[in-house]
Amino acid sequence: MGNLAPVRRRQWVGEQDREILRLAVPAFFALVSEPLMLLADSAIVGHLGTPQLAALGVAGTILQTLVGICVFLAYGTTSAVARRIGAGDHKGALAQGIDGLWLALLLGVVLALLGLALAPQAIAAFDPSPEVADHAVTYLRISCFGIPSMLLLLAATGVLRGLQDTKTPMVVAITANLANIGLNVLLVYGLRLDIAGSALGTALAQTGAGVALVVVVVRGARRDGAKLRPDRPGILASAQMGVPLVIRTLTLRAAIVLLTFVATALGTTSVAAHQVAFTLWSFLALALDAIAIAAQALTGRALGAGDVAGTRAITRRMMWWGLFSGLIGGLALWGLRDVYVPWFTSDPEVRRTLAAILIVSALWQPINGVVFVLDGVLIGAGDGRYLAAAGIVALVLYVPLALAVLWLGGGIVALWWAFGGYMLLRFLTLTTRERRDAWLVTGATR
Repeated sequence: MGNLAPVRRRQWVGEQDREILRLAVPAFFALVSEPLMLLADSAIVGHLGTPQLAALGVAGTILQTLVGICVFLAYGTTSAVARRIGAGDHKGALAQGIDGLWLALLLGVVLALLGLALAPQAIAAFDPSPEVADHAVTYLRISCFGIPSMLLLLAATGVLRGLQDTKTPMVVAITANLANIGLNVLLVYGLRLDIAGSALGTALAQTGAGVALVVVVVRGARRDGAKLRPDRPGILASAQMGVPLVIRTLTLRAAIVLLTFVATALGTTSVAAHQVAFTLWSFLALALDAIAIAAQALTGRALGAGDVAGTRAITRRMMWWGLFSGLIGGLALWGLRDVYVPWFTSDPEVRRTLAAILIVSALWQPINGVVFVLDGVLIGAGDGRYLAAAGIVALVLYVPLALAVLWLGGGIVALWWAFGGYMLLRFLTLTTRERRDAWLVTGATR
């Protein structure tokens, strides 16, 4: 009998690991598909000319910002649906998901109309040349027609994650990526639509992906007898739940914008090295974010089922996963830098600067891993208000750190130490919350 407890514990941990992998691996491939889609667009448009490529950069930044602010449609919906699944209310879970879809559609229409009306003003804010501005306005206006589908895609993905299904969004994302490449080549080069063809092709691919996932969710709702028509209280509740997550997202975006702003002020070599370093940082973040998505789904389900002990156990296990993944990513970033740095630039000074940044970035990766996981855990618990408050605190303390690099004449490596300090601030606020019980609210709703 004395030997049974360790065996049972190993079995329980093994089951946890399998469930984390079951959700995280497909989520990772779905997440990777988005930057690959942007990369494909850049490769295709880049052969049209420098003005078109520059226009894609400007218009794409605006579009990504609009959609990025609405990521709460995925995160909030995942948490709400997972809670109801844990409570055994499958019909209620899908009804909650349908409310999220209606909210996504309404927001998508509003943002699309604003984008169409204000595209020239938004592009002008970047002060591009007239030729670049013309191409950028064209791209942005055509892309605006795809915004409702993009937001529906976010919300439907959140519903399926809450239902513990990350495979279907992965399949749809990969299919949309392939369709995007085919449509872009056909419309840009076959029909000679220039940059307008790229915008149209991407919008069509994203629309197809959005429709496909909405159909999956609607079929599930019909099968379980969940309502499909708009429910005003449910839509308002979904919107209210999303406000803290929007604030959290804005603090993250502000921290990254400040990082880029200071890097730019440090000179051409610094900003060139920074751009590559941040691209690599963002790719590693996708792997960590995949574990965070698993954390959202599993935490919401466990709390919905009233299993506080299980929530604690899965949280601690995922924290180890985040720490280990960050350590592996950091070691790869550090140990292989002499191999991959030459891929990005032939400038010796940029190479030296980049290699120095990557050492600093590598050291922070284990901290990043825990931060991403706990972010997912608290989102899954519906603890958005704390995340918003913690995000504001971390940003307020980070701003003087970043600006001090300019004030004190520091370099780009010092700036990345400051950015690491920002991640440490997030680590401290999130681990402090995790150790307490206030976020462990059980039941079908928070």
